[in-house]
Amino acid sequence: MRASRPVFQAVLFSAFISAAPALAVPMLQPHRAVYDLALDKASDRSGITGLTGRMVYEFNGSPCDGYTVNFRFVTRITTSDVSRLTDQQTTTYEDAAGKTFSFFTKSFVDQAPDKEIKGTATKDAKGIEVKLERPQETTLQLAPTQFPTQHLFEMIEKAEKGETFYQTSLFDGSDDANKVMSTTVVVGKPAKIEKSDPELPALDRLGKDKFWPVDVAYFDTSSPDGGEEVPQYRISFKLHPNGLTRDLVMDYGDFSMTGKLVNLKLFDSPPNKSCNQ
Repeated sequence: MRASRPVFQAVLFSAFISAAPALAVPMLQPHRAVYDLALDKASDRSGITGLTGRMVYEFNGSPCDGYTVNFRFVTRITTSDVSRLTDQQTTTYEDAAGKTFSFFTKSFVDQAPDKEIKGTATKDAKGIEVKLERPQETTLQLAPTQFPTQHLFEMIEKAEKGETFYQTSLFDGSDDANKVMSTTVVVGKPAKIEKSDPELPALDRLGKDKFWPVDVAYFDTSSPDGGEEVPQYRISFKLHPNGLTRDLVMDYGDFSMTGKLVNLKLFDSPPNKSCNQ
């Protein structure tokens, strides 16, 4: 299933972010998080017998300057016939008002270049206009939606309000950067971190934070059935109020993998100040 329309239309949400004082926007913690990846489960159809890897997620920015993400996702997937190393490197920038989103992704297979996607998405009166530079220059017009940092803002705000279920949409420049994904989000009750939590050593001074268990299902609205039945993938994680996510389970249907936080570096947070957006 999917939402027939987002809970908040992207344009209205963008207007809210633009018009609100800086302090009304959740203060996201600049940080670098490192996760160890491992195979959770795999069906016989997948052919996967093993999976290991590492994910590095670096987030910087502020409600005045916009938000930058540097992301690297490296996995070695083993089947009965072959072992393949994949390496995805992504850099994105989302402006403070949530009106533009630039992205550049390079993918490698067994250290050989495989694919590059580069472009910029801009909100306009019709929805979002995506101008791609690579792999070839083209312009796409997609439905109104929001970009990743706005999607995270919305999630934290709803969690703080105690809302447990909602549907919305997202453009993040992934795959071929040619579609809007519909998302169904389930937010659990806030909880405290237990002393037995295996990720506690990496959390350091965030070890006393509360968190929400979250499950997000992603549906392809461009598919022939409108993405109504089965999600393309599903991600569950623990969400902290400052935007940190951990204890990941990424489910792709035929197989799933876990991501455990093993190292966390907190950068200096930007000072609270008013800014013109």
